[in-house]
Amino acid sequence: MNTIKKTSIAIVGLGYVGLPLLIEFSKKFKTIGFDINKKRIDELKKNRDFNKDIETKNIKRNLVVTNKIKDLKNSNIYIITVPTPLTKTKKPDLSFLINATKEVSKVIEKNDIIVYESTVFPGATEETLIPIIEKKTKLKYNIDFFVGYSPERINPGDKKHTLKKIIKIVSGSNRKTTIFLKKIYNSIVSAGVYITPNIKTAEAAKIVENVQRDLNISLMNELSIIFNKMQIDTSEVLKAAGTKWNFMNFKPGLVGGHCIKVDPYYLTSKSLQLGYRPNVISSGRKVNENMGLYVAKKIIKIIKKRRKIKKIKIGVMGLGFKENCGDTRNSQVFKIVKYLEKFKCKVFIEDPFVNPNLLSKQFKKKFFKKIAEPVDVLVFAVAHDNYKKFNISEIKKRLTNNNPILIDLKSIFDADELRKNNIFVWRL
Repeated sequence: MNTIKKTSIAIVGLGYVGLPLLIEFSKKFKTIGFDINKKRIDELKKNRDFNKDIETKNIKRNLVVTNKIKDLKNSNIYIITVPTPLTKTKKPDLSFLINATKEVSKVIEKNDIIVYESTVFPGATEETLIPIIEKKTKLKYNIDFFVGYSPERINPGDKKHTLKKIIKIVSGSNRKTTIFLKKIYNSIVSAGVYITPNIKTAEAAKIVENVQRDLNISLMNELSIIFNKMQIDTSEVLKAAGTKWNFMNFKPGLVGGHCIKVDPYYLTSKSLQLGYRPNVISSGRKVNENMGLYVAKKIIKIIKKRRKIKKIKIGVMGLGFKENCGDTRNSQVFKIVKYLEKFKCKVFIEDPFVNPNLLSKQFKKKFFKKIAEPVDVLVFAVAHDNYKKFNISEIKKRLTNNNPILIDLKSIFDADELRKNNIFVWRL
């Protein structure tokens, strides 16, 4: 195994996870970034990040990036950070991870370390990926090559909890590898490193982080559905309940993104293989999966009760899956827009963070950085800081005077103040 002074790192996959790693490791070690997307490589060479998750000033012009796997040949640490999405039937899709492993297997040599940061079900690294490396390279696991797992904890759009400020979970295939990886990650993570006893534990910890959040939000969403039937404001209920010292502060909302919406299915799939059906996890996921459609149906019901639905103009504020972030992966706002358009509504979408060039033609044509004309219905789907600054005057400018409707899915605004200004308000 190499000494830390001779460390040469290759980051495989330069998305939301890989790019920050490349930037930080480049400050300490000889580091190269690899991505199969040539357009992505060309952009980074021009000091641009189309994800807009990294400020341009933080992308060093001397970053070494490539889309040719042979260029990684002189590395001895390979950190793989590719996506692990779901199939159409909501089963784990390890194809990106398997392909990346096969590609890396073309260039790794004896004593090299392969580290996985992609989220997987417990056991995936040892049961699925390591055998691929052994088969492709003819090298022996924990004799000729070594493996680590350090789950990503990147929070897109969060300027406070960045890579350096989040404790890094690390585990290696043996003690020597673990200690070595701890030193490597400690060099860039000021928050410190937490060692797990084995790789499976590290894989499971990552899954649990997101399953727990998914379940808590699903409970709030179910409460919201119940309280709406009772004509009780869920936001006011949670404010009152929150006065107890041990009440957990979760709120209803649309669950999207690459992690929370995906990880429960990874654990469920593995659990089913082992003969156990996880009822609680599955139930929570089902509630959250249906919230986009529930909201869309509610909006139509509200409009029909107060206005003629035909040709009504609806402004959807926020398209990303979370606040202050342009990441639209698995955003349920797409579901809402598609449903509204079934009723011939004219839908405009606004989001200051989303890159319209990454949207499909269907959504690009209705997307604006700022909606130019007043609309009949405003739907605040994402709690961007920009929107939180809106006062009653700004909101009134955005709405027509004809029986205006405001849908506040994130309880951003004071409902009483809006009602005093003759704006109908519905909150999730």
